[in-house]
Amino acid sequence: MPLANCTTPANGNEREQVIPLLDKVKLKTLKRGRPRKRIKVLAADKGYDSKQKRADLRKRGIRPQIPKRVWKTKKNRGRPIKISVPRFQQERCFAWYQRKYRRLVVRWERQKVYFDAFIDLATIHIWINKILLVG
Repeated sequence: MPLANCTTPANGNEREQVIPLLDKVKLKTLKRGRPRKRIKVLAADKGYDSKQKRADLRKRGIRPQIPKRVWKTKKNRGRPIKISVPRFQQERCFAWYQRKYRRLVVRWERQKVYFDAFIDLATIHIWINKILLVG
């Protein structure tokens, strides 16, 4: 389920957007007080694999669940990473956006504010459907 959204230029580096996107996430719990801002595990694909990002996530108390990039010259060393979240679950959100919200597949809006508003509406719609079907 999408927790936060961020729109960036197409020629930008996605790895640089991980930490600012995590700063936008606020998890509400049933307990009183300030909302929890930290998720426990971040599952991502191989494109986000870097030592610096892993260190930044561990410093924040988040366990990175990112498969290592496999180079053809190097052999796999150590234990293989346990992937408890399959790849299709990570990419499901993009598939929902493409299937249900065709306007978001191709960016028709010229201003970023309008496109962000449509993404926020789609995220709200996904959460409302999830809450109504489960609860």
